[in-house]
Amino acid sequence: MSLSRSLKTGGSLMQHRSVLTRAERIEKLREDGRFQDGDGPLGLPKVVSRKAAAGKKTKKKTDEEETAATEES
Repeated sequence: MSLSRSLKTGGSLMQHRSVLTRAERIEKLREDGRFQDGDGPLGLPKVVSRKAAAGKKTKKKTDEEETAATEES
């Protein structure tokens, strides 16, 4: 019998969450200046949670390729 996907541990559970907890929403609103102390925690405006795109890795040139490129120029 296979292991249920919900029971997996480790890095497989570290994924982007589109739903934030109330505390996370308040923190994000404070950063934007849309929530001040004394405001109620109920009826909060929607907060967009965007996943940051990972940048592509650039391939490093080896010493041989660098010398060949400078010789051609």
